[in-house]
Amino acid sequence: MSLIAGSYERFIWGFKLKPLTHDPPSQSLTLTQIFSYPSHIAPITTVAAAGPAAASGSSDDTIHIYDLSSAASLGPLHHFSSSITSLSFYCPPNLSFPRNLLSAAADGTISIFDTEPFVLLKSFRSHKKCINDLAVHPSGKLALSVSRDGCLAMSNLMRGKRSFCCRLGKEATIVKFDESGERFFMASEEKIGVHLAEDARLLFELDNQKRVLCAAPGEGGILFTGGESRSITAWDTNSGKVAYCIEDAHSTRLKGIVVLTKDGGSDDEPYLVASASSDGFIRVWDVRMAVKEKPNPLAEANTKSRLTCLAGSSLKSSKRPRIGKSTPKEEDVEEEV
Repeated sequence: MSLIAGSYERFIWGFKLKPLTHDPPSQSLTLTQIFSYPSHIAPITTVAAAGPAAASGSSDDTIHIYDLSSAASLGPLHHFSSSITSLSFYCPPNLSFPRNLLSAAADGTISIFDTEPFVLLKSFRSHKKCINDLAVHPSGKLALSVSRDGCLAMSNLMRGKRSFCCRLGKEATIVKFDESGERFFMASEEKIGVHLAEDARLLFELDNQKRVLCAAPGEGGILFTGGESRSITAWDTNSGKVAYCIEDAHSTRLKGIVVLTKDGGSDDEPYLVASASSDGFIRVWDVRMAVKEKPNPLAEANTKSRLTCLAGSSLKSSKRPRIGKSTPKEEDVEEEV
């Protein structure tokens, strides 16, 4: 398993999560650094990872691509005229290598890239103002985005255009689908709305007391959130109640949460969640222990930088990402995405 984090100081950080011993019952883990360098010329705003591929976006108007299997940078993508605000890979369930990379930008545009190799398929305007977050449906056919224009937009990824837009009561900063794609979550300040994907109907709101800055869906209707509270809160989105909470997981606000393993594993496999904070620490937790008492992190790394984002990958594919030199014609988009 690998983690990738971005920082305000322009550095990209890569780590591998490895067993500290060969004794499974001990469950001792360590975060081994695989790379760290200033990959951008401005603060890194977003990262994404799937299989051996990883990407980072920055306010320098570029996306950088990485091969996690070889800990190598593959270079930048220069197709933008504004800051990159959100990145998301689409990986079909039967594949271990992502098929597409989607990016959102401060000028309200969404870009779709093929990943074999990385070439631009389509860019289109989805919002009038900066896009705060982007979420791809598990089917890969549509995406949701929220923006500073106070709107929620749905984009048809098969055709490469916006298909629906509605104005929200207040600006949302985070949008995520659950693992089934039947529900989605929107965060605005300290509130998280749980919505049906079919008609966007609000089921109920979760009150986090303090501003939510990051979220990650887990299995069984669990949603992990973090932010100004400095804690990792696991919400049961079926009941609308807190399932458990890791209090004071970091000394300052959380900027990223990643679910690393699924609950369907063996008894010896912990349910791992990683968190990153502005305090510079990346920590890995066995959240099953949080039900009984505050757990100690299974592993941690101190980057000594102001972290801004976090992503993770299981590295199951033997393929290596590469950047292409040509861009397909626009009429080919519908067939390739």
